[in-house]
Amino acid sequence: RHPKIMEAAVVARPDEKWGETPCAFVTPKPGADLTEEEVVAFCRENMARFKVPKTIVFTDLPKTSTGKIQKFVLREQAVAM
Repeated sequence: RHPKIMEAAVVARPDEKWGETPCAFVTPKPGADLTEEEVVAFCRENMARFKVPKTIVFTDLPKTSTGKIQKFVLREQAVAM
């Protein structure tokens, strides 16, 4: 787990060449200065190459009233990008 990330979710994003690529939605910890390069570097060190997100979006994650992340909302946002 990255020390500057409070929470994250990854969804598939349509890609012309590959069909789909990973898109990460990240909520940094309060006061943390986090860059896309740091997230990608961390993922490359800890994940298989094909799993590393091609797109990083810093945002608050949408949740249900019980606190579960609404991945369908994230998928819609990823497609719209």
